[in-house]
Order: sequence, then C-alpha cells, then structure tokens
Amino acid sequence: METARVVRSILIPLREEGFVEAARAAGAKDARIVVRHMLPQALPAVVVSATVGFAQAMLVESALSFLGFGVQPPVPTWGNMLQNAHAFIGRAPLAAIVPGFMIFITCLSFNYVGEGLRRALAIER
Repeated sequence: METARVVRSILIPLREEGFVEAARAAGAKDARIVVRHMLPQALPAVVVSATVGFAQAMLVESALSFLGFGVQPPVPTWGNMLQNAHAFIGRAPLAAIVPGFMIFITCLSFNYVGEGLRRALAIER
C-alpha cells in the first residue's frame, strides 16, 4: 500500500507536465504515456520504497520470531537467536548482541542500497 501511495503521489503531478501533454498531442494513448513517460519518473521512489519494505519485513519477522509467533525454533532466524540468547544474557552477552547487531547492519545496508539505487536512477526533470 505504501508503494502504491508513493507512486500515485508522484504520478498525479506528472499529468500536468509538458512532456505528457506533448505525448498526448502526438496521439499517444494513455497506457503508453503512463508506461513510457510517467513510470520511469517514479522508478527511483519505487526502488527506495521496496528496499525500505525489505528492511521492515525483516524487522517484523525478527520481532515475531523473538516473541514466539514467527518462524518456529528449529529454524535459525535472528529473532529465534535473540529469544534463545535471552536466557543467557548475563553470562554470554555476545549471544544477544551479535544477532541484534546483524539485524541492524542488514537493515542499514538495505537502506543504503536503496539510496544508492535512487541516486543512480535519478532522472532530472
């Protein structure tokens, strides 16, 4: 839903741009205008939204696994590792720090990859 709202918020103002009116005047159909002229303008925002969505999904899965509602314990996920390390936090703090740090680094990496792709795909208007 968030990605759809982001794309819609980008496409609505683009309807009034000159290149869209020029394509319409040249006889292009609406579907072609959207696919060939408007969607490439929204691509950087879609990429960023997708990478942020991946990071959010990973955080949700880790949280649900930590609480016992996600992936069940025989499967090694970072949430399960954190849940198992909870009992040993006093004696072996690295057992909890390492999975938590890896969740943080992975989410940060997804965000940086999305930002880099947004900059690489940036289209000047």
